[in-house]
Amino acid sequence: MDTAQALRALQERLGPRGYLPGQETDERYLVDIKGTRGAMPLAVLRPASTQEVSGALALCHAAGIPVVTQGGRTGLVQSHVPCEGEIVLSLERMNAIENIDSDAAMATVQSGVVLQALQERLDAEGLMFPLDLGARGSCTVGGNISTNAGGNRVIRYGMTRDLVVGLEAVLADGTVLDGLKPLVKNNTGVDLKQLFIGSEGILGVVTRAVLRLVPKPGERTVALCALGSFGQVRGLLRQARQRLGGELTAFEVMWDSYFSRAVRIAGKAAPLPAGQPYYALIEASSAGAGGAASLEDLLQQVLEDGTVSDAVIAKSGAENEALWKLRDISVEVTRSLMPAVPFDVSLPIPAMEAFVPAFEAAVRTIDPRCDTVVYGHLGDGNLHLGVHQPPDRPETFQAIQEAVYGLVGEYGGSISAEHGIGVSKREFLPHSRSREEIAAMHALKNALDPKHLLNRGRVLEHRAAP
Repeated sequence: MDTAQALRALQERLGPRGYLPGQETDERYLVDIKGTRGAMPLAVLRPASTQEVSGALALCHAAGIPVVTQGGRTGLVQSHVPCEGEIVLSLERMNAIENIDSDAAMATVQSGVVLQALQERLDAEGLMFPLDLGARGSCTVGGNISTNAGGNRVIRYGMTRDLVVGLEAVLADGTVLDGLKPLVKNNTGVDLKQLFIGSEGILGVVTRAVLRLVPKPGERTVALCALGSFGQVRGLLRQARQRLGGELTAFEVMWDSYFSRAVRIAGKAAPLPAGQPYYALIEASSAGAGGAASLEDLLQQVLEDGTVSDAVIAKSGAENEALWKLRDISVEVTRSLMPAVPFDVSLPIPAMEAFVPAFEAAVRTIDPRCDTVVYGHLGDGNLHLGVHQPPDRPETFQAIQEAVYGLVGEYGGSISAEHGIGVSKREFLPHSRSREEIAAMHALKNALDPKHLLNRGRVLEHRAAP
């Protein structure tokens, strides 16, 4: 079967809603959230069921047509931007919440479900899917799974990997792997779902999932603290873990380079004066009343012992949101550095104190105008960095990336904490993964996608099929 025959067969199989010719491709399928524009695809496929995904991939496999998968298109590493000669497979029509089992605390959903839509549906049931991130209004469950998304509540609930009970995936040749059993305990050989969580679609297309739910917290309280040293930040984290225990939902830290900008962008009176070296945002949640009291007790203790120099605690849901807004406007803060080079890295928490000044010095050695912001989910070791790239020196983009990722490798960190590798970080993967590990990834790719058709060139350098 040649390409023209395959395209005709795809159009017939998927119909006018499921097949869009390449020349009619809407701009939203071509551009990522950072404005990177891809090539015009051969077609955009919008299947409405697993069976349609399976049939479409079987046809592409027979014709040797590469496929790039798209979810909510909120990725930051160019994974979903189409390349020349590719077909776009969008899962946006597979957006059904199929079942909510309140007794088992699980939900079965299709990949195209928007995260916020799932959260709102569960809210009415008194349940919560714990994953939460700034792109909640656009990102999809399938995209969250393919990138092993983290977000704001990892310190309590873990990454997406910890929240997936079962998974259905379609391989490159159309084979459907049905692993949707809603069983927490299922030790029956290799846990195949783990191959697809975090692999960015290079091994198969996630179509449906069984997700773990938790009871909706009865009380949620947020506090903001100012601190004078990183040692005090670490001390506050230790005390928060000890005193709040399972009530500790989030522990976010903003360096003043970030906080001062966030206050200006928010356009409201700062809850605490800017100018302190560090600001920690702490969230506690509990099934019933008492979480606020526990957080108040913690703040009283750390203010008395000098760990914290100043603090404010929210007294209402609106005040909770106002404090979280300072952290949730991170995209706008990074854009204030435009043109900017963003980074999403993980580091051992004890290494962060030395890493950040080394990072700032490294980029300013490239150009003294390389201003920076630093913030992140400190409780799980994830830092987000932003670097201003002087617009009159485009060559500094590559130099900044090489310097920062090299430094992350030196400090024993990961070049991607939660955004994935995609295309933009692929060349730096050896800073975090050994030669043997990368070879094992290629072996998996060869086994499950022998023609190298799924998300070709993402995560791994494209090699000719063996």
